[in-house]
Amino acid sequence: MKSKYYAPKYQETKFHCIHCNVFAEQRWYKVIINGVGQSELEVSICTHCNNRTYWLKDKMIYPDESPVESVHPDLPEDCVKEYNEARSIFSRSPRAAAALLRLCVQKLMPHIGESGKNINNDIKSLVNKGLSPLVQKALDYCRVIGNNSVHPGEIVVNDSPDIAQKLFAMINYTVEDRITRPNEIEALYNNLPDEARKQIEKRDGKE
Repeated sequence: MKSKYYAPKYQETKFHCIHCNVFAEQRWYKVIINGVGQSELEVSICTHCNNRTYWLKDKMIYPDESPVESVHPDLPEDCVKEYNEARSIFSRSPRAAAALLRLCVQKLMPHIGESGKNINNDIKSLVNKGLSPLVQKALDYCRVIGNNSVHPGEIVVNDSPDIAQKLFAMINYTVEDRITRPNEIEALYNNLPDEARKQIEKRDGKE
């Protein structure tokens, strides 16, 4: 199962490295420039892969990739493009990233048993089928923030990038709950001896 993601953050001593994606200790140093002396540039070095991340003041400037969760390995292939595109532009435009992630959620819906035509109706249908309240809240978070990115309302996404950043985690949480866990349980169940599964099906009247 996917572990909690800790995004790279200025002066944090541990986070998921943007290079190796391992949660590891980060060592921070001031950058000294010949002829200039100490600058505002700082570097964090991952103790796992030894790769460097450069920061100017409190902003990551290298590598040019947003410090947000990487895509869940079980996110369906036709949703991955929007997710990764949102990840690549998040630092420049959280609003545009949120709009792409809303589309990602809409494309995810058919993979979890819904039409994908209307996210709000799809969530209602999932709730009627017994959807976990936590997953419902994750999906509604994506729906509301995504809608605000397209039709600005009470939430100004560009002014609150942390709000948009959480969208990545909410999508991955939904994938974990609705795709990964059921697949893992189904695989375990199918590994039971045939006779044991037949007895279970007989017990439950499925013969």
